[in-house]
Amino acid sequence: MKTWKKNVVAAAVLVTVCAGIYVNWLYTEDQATANLTDTLDESKILSSDMLVMNDGSTLPVDTNNTIIDYFAAVRLSRQEARDSAVGLLQEAMAYGDSDKNAQTNAQLEELVQSALCEAQIESLIIAKGYTDCVAYISDEGISVAVASPKDGLKQTDVAVIADIVMTQSKFTMEDIRVVEVL
Repeated sequence: MKTWKKNVVAAAVLVTVCAGIYVNWLYTEDQATANLTDTLDESKILSSDMLVMNDGSTLPVDTNNTIIDYFAAVRLSRQEARDSAVGLLQEAMAYGDSDKNAQTNAQLEELVQSALCEAQIESLIIAKGYTDCVAYISDEGISVAVASPKDGLKQTDVAVIADIVMTQSKFTMEDIRVVEVL
């Protein structure tokens, strides 16, 4: 009976995460990030605040001409990889025996917990006043890519980000990598 309840809770969490993924996909599709590599070539024209494409469409850029949608594209890529892993785990659960189902259920739960932790960290870093960021949890540690402020990331910025990561996860200072996106 307990296993059934755990499976229902895991399925509910999975459905919620998948709905969030779908909404994120819809949002990033509207911003034309998928066609970015198809439309960029040597005839692009840079202005001070916009990147002008061949077809006349534009994408917002910051002061360093970095496309702001970088973070949306990274989130989408991360979510697609996670969706693929969830699909494989669900297939394994459907065709596996009860011993393997317990192991697969644990992997699925770990995947969901990582996604929730990444989302919390990203939200808190953005709440601290940084333009955008993306966090990625792996077995070796956590990487946090942060949009570069006007005067660059300072040690105090890295300390604030590391503090957020350590309070929201099990990682220590040695496990945290902060990357400045220019």
